[in-house]
Amino acid sequence: MNVTTEEEKMAQRLLDEAVWAPSVHNTQPWWFGTRGSTVTVHAELERRLSVADPDGREMLISCGAALYTLRLAARHLGRHPHVRFLSDPGRPGLIADVAVGEPGQATVEEERMYAQIRRRRTHRGGFRLEGLPAGLLQTLRTHAYDEGVMLRIVADPRARIALAALTEVAEQTHRQNPAYAAEMAHWAPRPGSARLDGVHDDAYPQTHEHTDPYFAERDFARGQGWGLLGDDQQDATGVVVLITTDTDERPDWLRAGQALQRVLLRATEDGVCAAFHTQALEIPQLRDFIRAGYCDGAYPQMILRLGFADSEIASVRRPSADVSRPEP
Repeated sequence: MNVTTEEEKMAQRLLDEAVWAPSVHNTQPWWFGTRGSTVTVHAELERRLSVADPDGREMLISCGAALYTLRLAARHLGRHPHVRFLSDPGRPGLIADVAVGEPGQATVEEERMYAQIRRRRTHRGGFRLEGLPAGLLQTLRTHAYDEGVMLRIVADPRARIALAALTEVAEQTHRQNPAYAAEMAHWAPRPGSARLDGVHDDAYPQTHEHTDPYFAERDFARGQGWGLLGDDQQDATGVVVLITTDTDERPDWLRAGQALQRVLLRATEDGVCAAFHTQALEIPQLRDFIRAGYCDGAYPQMILRLGFADSEIASVRRPSADVSRPEP
């Protein structure tokens, strides 16, 4: 008879939270190996966007977000997580071990952020005409800095207009590529689908909501008229931010993902949500242009808008039992 040990129960509690991390197109490109209370994070390479993300940068950012969620869940359990990054040419998806270490009480801030893991949602559309809470942006910058990356606030209106225009150029360029369109279709299930991944029709507006400047949304509906009815009151762009790293290697992408999740959870605590606009970062020439013109030579990993939204966006996740297995 199989008996679940306390260590295994602890690992299961970590996994139950990790699956709620954000990921590009909700691909959930991860699986987790378990050995006692240690959880090993793996990238599920079959879920990489082979057209939009051939190098796996966005896939690893997504896995980094799951890694931070594991760390935070361990803190909630009153333990210190010990992360050991792994690399094996024979196992290219191998990322890191997260071992549950010695006892240590979580801080009040960590507990508040933990409470947001299942509340956090990606927003697609405009925001309310309402400024962010005083001091929040500096707090978010500090959280990103603590993870070894920079959160850059795009305060110059001309820079926001330029980034919006580059997003539109990238989106229209993508739409001319049949392979990209097919990839989008795969990760945008038809209405009524029972799939537990991808971007469903109740997670994006039926028609793109106007913002000024206008940041183009991805065409998940593919002209089919799917999606939620828009809200005319949601027409603000929100605060535009960039997440950047000093170098552009696999560890940087994982750091960016951990910082991203940490920032998003802290923002969610104040009711602030994020819209993602990474289209221009998926086209090398445009990414290089943004790096030189708007990042002081640092490497842009994410472009986000932050603001308040009225609508509750649905989200689906594969259960932890479907994405975990004993680690060899």
